[in-house]
Amino acid sequence: MVLSFPSLPTKCSLFVILLILFFNFSYSERYDAIFSFGDSLSDAGNLLTKGVPPELTTARRPYGMTFFGRPTGRCSDGRLIIDFLAEEFRLPLPPPSQARGQNFRKGANFAVTGATALDNDFFKARGLDGKIWNSGSLSTELQWFESVKPSLCSTQKDCKDYFGKSLFVVGEFGGNDYNAAIFSGRWMTEVMSYVPQVVDAILKGVERLINHGAKDLVVPGVLPIGCFPLYLTLYNTSNKGDYNPRTGCLKRFNTLSFHHNMALRIEVEKLQRKYPGTRIMYGDYFTPTMQFVLTPKRFGFSDGALKACCGAGGQGSYNFNFDIKCGERGATACPNPSTHVSWDGIHLTEAAYRSIAKGWLNGPYADPPILR
Repeated sequence: MVLSFPSLPTKCSLFVILLILFFNFSYSERYDAIFSFGDSLSDAGNLLTKGVPPELTTARRPYGMTFFGRPTGRCSDGRLIIDFLAEEFRLPLPPPSQARGQNFRKGANFAVTGATALDNDFFKARGLDGKIWNSGSLSTELQWFESVKPSLCSTQKDCKDYFGKSLFVVGEFGGNDYNAAIFSGRWMTEVMSYVPQVVDAILKGVERLINHGAKDLVVPGVLPIGCFPLYLTLYNTSNKGDYNPRTGCLKRFNTLSFHHNMALRIEVEKLQRKYPGTRIMYGDYFTPTMQFVLTPKRFGFSDGALKACCGAGGQGSYNFNFDIKCGERGATACPNPSTHVSWDGIHLTEAAYRSIAKGWLNGPYADPPILR
């Protein structure tokens, strides 16, 4: 009778195991803090810190139903990309920066629903300020950051060391800037003409953070808004030529998003060359969302990408009704948001954000991936 024993690992295999463990730990604990800037795709409750505006539906149930079990100010059924990034690095979910009594040493979320890249004076000068809920701009959020900074570090060296070990996510910005013109009925040629100014405002914000000591920064593009139930409902048309035959999305709005993203990527590459000691990563929202639209079941979205989970019917098959939005009386949520891409016709579900976050961390939805 022959007895067999498990073979002992060789020195080589032990080295490989230790190497794998080292990289797993170093990746998971890569950053000491995470800081977020942006609009409703990233807001964790800043709009609620001074009281809940009566017209703010995102502060009502069923928002937050999937993970938190209650509304938190996040415009989704659960966590956002910034939350998944924080979890990856074993950091607490970054609290809203305007909340009192918070410790921001491990990070803070400066994003606020309705934020724009450009300051309000830009929209006011063009008669566009009445069509959007402008709660501040990127400049406003940077001022909030600078007011918190003294509580995080004291000397220039301390700040350089601390922020050099932090991850900064600057955006998404741009969606609300373009909405101001779109919802005002301006021609698409005018909307497109704003792209260089929007992109310039974003890059100036990124550079401002670099001057504070930031080294690792993710700069996201915008989503393909032509695939959003909101736009598909408001700009529904009988002209089949307005829609992409493969996706069912409105072509002119996706062209705007694509144009913005290309311009942003070019400028990000220029800024990277200007600051070779930094890592400036482009975060792609557009590509993964288009993949969700084209092959939703491949990603587990059995109910597709063009129909909102939470809504109240409305024109077409998108489950979006501008008069009865998610959170308002008469609107209901689907039983399983994870089978949908769109949560409320404007924002994505936790499941969609999780998938995009994985792509930002490991590729292929970030250039370069955060965990390169």
